[in-house]
Amino acid sequence: MTGPSTSGGLPARKSTRDIASERILAGIGLVILAVACFATLDTATKLSTASVPILMGVWFRYAFQAVATTVVLLPRYGPALLRTRHPKYQLLRGALLLASSTLAFLSLRYMPLAEFTSVVLIAPLVITLLAATTLKEQVSPLRWTLVAGGFAGTLVILRPGGEAFSWAVLLPIGLVLTNACFQVLTSKLAQTENPLTMHFYTGWVGTLIASVAVPFAWTALPGWQWWALLCLMGFMGTVGHFILILAYQRAPASTLTPYLYAQIAFAMLGGWLMFSQVPDRLSLIGISMIAICGAAGAWLTVRERRVPIEPAES
Repeated sequence: MTGPSTSGGLPARKSTRDIASERILAGIGLVILAVACFATLDTATKLSTASVPILMGVWFRYAFQAVATTVVLLPRYGPALLRTRHPKYQLLRGALLLASSTLAFLSLRYMPLAEFTSVVLIAPLVITLLAATTLKEQVSPLRWTLVAGGFAGTLVILRPGGEAFSWAVLLPIGLVLTNACFQVLTSKLAQTENPLTMHFYTGWVGTLIASVAVPFAWTALPGWQWWALLCLMGFMGTVGHFILILAYQRAPASTLTPYLYAQIAFAMLGGWLMFSQVPDRLSLIGISMIAICGAAGAWLTVRERRVPIEPAES
């Protein structure tokens, strides 16, 4: 038996459907690789908080991204990379992400990785609330159900009033709020701006703002391994974003978004390997509720608005 061939014995060309399917599978694989990078970034961030001042870690993470992005993109795209119709929004977007990153660093100092990642991933559900309250958009009963389920899962993880509850759980809540504002602004800019331009300005805005404060927090690190850890953080954050851009170039956001929640699994693995942290039964229930409701809510968001949702990362 012989395989399919054209006349003359040459292999048949792949159909358009086969090529599209391969691109979608490649996109899914790239998204999973990207969230693995972000989970590694968060694991390294949690490790760094033991000896590296928060502001110093945040500054290094953004400086690495800004320099790497400039070295890779500017020679290729030239002045076109710098063109933006909304410089004020680019500044605001960079400031919001810097605030989110600072809150992420603080949160990771006090919270287990899996629980932190799960709480942060309710951001698409918060976007639904923002759309309903500030933009006066119509929200379907299904979406309200998903929002309620996601917040219920968050309460199961945080357990207000319980012995494990402390002021530190307010940090990821603040992170979710700033990240949701960042996502809404990203949606607005994505209509007119090049994603590479947005990535470029995000890195430099974060670096320049953090540079104002970092001299007051700078300290000599106890060993070279801490510098290596900071380099790993910068590398994983930068590479993760580039891989994410490649993924969205290959497949629709509505197809890829649910796979962002694979980051929870990577975070659980990192927490177990590096810190011997395993979520208890109630936390696992809450994590599952957030993953299911959040993935469905995020999928609906990008399907209706046709914009990507950024994954959780510091």
